[in-house]
Parts: sequence; C-alpha cells; structure tokens
Amino acid sequence: MWQTTHVNKPHIYLGTMSQLELIGVVQRYGNHTVVDGVDFRLESGQIACLLGPSGCGKTTLLRCIAGFEEIAGGEIRLHDKVVSSVGQRLAPEKRRIGMVFQDYALFPHLTVEQNVAFGLGRNPHEDAHLRVRQLLATVGLHGQGNKYPHELSGGQQQRVALARALAPRPELILLDEPFSNLDVGLRERLSVEVREILKREGSTAVMVTHDQHEAFAIADEIGLMYEGRIQQWDVPYNLYHRPANRFVADFIGQGVLIAGVVGPNNSVRMELGTLISDTPVECHETCTDCDNGCRVDILLRPDDIVHDDGSAVQAEVVHKAFRGADILYTLRLASGTEVLSLVPSHHNHAIGEKIGIRLDADHVIAFKKHDECDDPECEIKLEQHARPITWLAEERTR
Repeated sequence: MWQTTHVNKPHIYLGTMSQLELIGVVQRYGNHTVVDGVDFRLESGQIACLLGPSGCGKTTLLRCIAGFEEIAGGEIRLHDKVVSSVGQRLAPEKRRIGMVFQDYALFPHLTVEQNVAFGLGRNPHEDAHLRVRQLLATVGLHGQGNKYPHELSGGQQQRVALARALAPRPELILLDEPFSNLDVGLRERLSVEVREILKREGSTAVMVTHDQHEAFAIADEIGLMYEGRIQQWDVPYNLYHRPANRFVADFIGQGVLIAGVVGPNNSVRMELGTLISDTPVECHETCTDCDNGCRVDILLRPDDIVHDDGSAVQAEVVHKAFRGADILYTLRLASGTEVLSLVPSHHNHAIGEKIGIRLDADHVIAFKKHDECDDPECEIKLEQHARPITWLAEERTR
C-alpha cells in the first residue's frame, strides 16, 4: 500500500472569477469515503484532467461536478455561484454543462446533424442550423451530416458526441473517459484533435482518464488522484520531472527508485555514480544528521541511464521491449538492483548479455527514507509533509 501525501496546488486569486472551483469536496457511499477533501480551481478556457487508477474517485468527482450526485461535504462553484453543497444541489440541466460520455450516447435513429442539434431545441432556427454546420466543420465532419451513427467509425462518433456537447455553448464541458473504446493509435490522434477543438471554441473542460498519455496530450493541468485525494495538481511537465511523492513518481512515466546515501558537499552516492546538488540538502526539521549519511531513494527514468561500451559499470540484460526506434531494457546491476534504460534499437543486445551503462541525468528526484529520524513521530510527519529532494548536475563515477 502506498503511503502518500495529497498535494493540492495553492489557490491563486488574480481578481478574476473562476469558471469552476471545488472547495473541500467530500463524497461518501455509506461509511466509505470515495472523494476526500478535493480542492481545485479552473479559469475560463483551461482544460484539466483528473487522472488516476480505477477506484481512485475521479469518475465520482466528475459526476458530482455534473450534479448527478449530492456531495457529503465542501462546495462546488460555477462562476462563483454555489451549485453543490451539503443538502443543496442545482439540477444538472440547470448548470449549463455539456457532457461527453464513454459510450458516446448518440441517438441511432437520428442523423449526425440531428444528433448535434438535439441540445438546441426541437425546432432549431436558422442560426442554430448554422451553428450545427460550423461545428461539424470544426470537428472534421463536413458533409457527413446526413449519415447515421452506425455509418460512422468510432472516432467519428466521438467527434459527433463532442459537437453535440459544444452546440449550446455550455459554460463547462465534462468528458468521461471519452477515448476508452478506441484503439491506441486513434486514441492518441483524437486526443490532440479534441484539445484543438476545445481551444478553438474557447471551452473550459474537465476530462477523466486512467491513461496518462491521453492526459498529457489534452490537458493544461492534471490532478493525479489516489484514494479519493489529489496527490498532485500540476502541469504535465512537473508531474513527470518533479513528482510530489512516491505514488506520483511511480504512476507517471516509467522509472525505478534505487538506494542512495547523502554525502558531503550536497552530494548523493549510489551504485551508478555520484550526483551533486546545486542547493543544500533539504531535510525534515525533526530529523537529525540528514545532511551527511542520510539514506534516500532516488528516482531514475529510462532516459537517465545510457548505453556506454566504455563504462566500467556493467549490467545484465534481463528483459527487452522492442519499440521500433528504441528498445527498453531492464538491466540488473551487480547488487541485484534492476534499472530501466531506453536505448536506440540498433544497439540490439541479447538476454543475459552484459553491457556498459552510465548516468546521464541533469535532473533527478530523491525521496528521504522514513527510518532516518530519531523522533518516533517523524515517519508520520514525513508522510503528511514529505518533500522531494531535487538533484541537479552530475559527477559521474566510473
């Protein structure tokens, strides 16, 4: 079980009204807390993503925003108006929210144009017809308006669902795992297209997914959820390069945590070499002697370890995954520790072969081990306020 810290991005108020704001939102089913004190804020035109494993509470949170469920605590605000609080819930149809469902939910007996126009009333006027035609052109379905859903591909059906949600110009668009029924190649391409469409329309949107590649492709900011809490709310770059805790480091991207020891002069030693930090080592105030000799876990990504025939550090190939231009190797060090290395595919090594490797990292994250403190309450405090140590530059040891 992961011991995690939920890290929410601090509220920054610039004098503008937020499009969507959640303040301490809680949702329970019986005695089971599914959403546990979630805070975040979206400005107009921003695209956010709730990312996390199955059962983390992201879909429940989306349903609460849509108004499908009452909340057990906190507030949900749209344009600074409270739409959900304890004992009070504005009906979904009065929230001016557009919804894109996982299964598209298109009407099979209506044409594409009729599906898109559905949210505009039973007798759309001339301007509404123009809006529908403009949206079909925007989503790449110009000339497809007379077709029925079964005549379209999965990707085309998803575009129709998005156009229908956008048609009445809602204040907020919610997307519930919109690409889960599509194949991988189409999923990645459509993620980029949907982002472009939302940006062209100036829409504010929240998407739910368990796929980090989708989240990276579409979102301005991502909230990574686990056990009902947002572990980190940040831009995609920071989630990958500056994870707030071990869960984030493990969930985002690929990588391993290997043991290291803090040395003098802001250094940390590990089996692969020594890293030098450009700032003093930060340690929790209740810990002692963490500046020298403190044991840490260092996060290494596959691109931090490179193939080098001239290196004295040798590692055994225990697994390989061919990826076209690259091969992802799982390598076993002399100590038995396994690391990952992404190597150009013309370096094709056999399982069991030993190859030379070296560190090539200019940004490494290390997490303090919790048994380094004399204070018996230190481990609990570290779990609640853990901060990663950022290591920059490198002193290679060969």
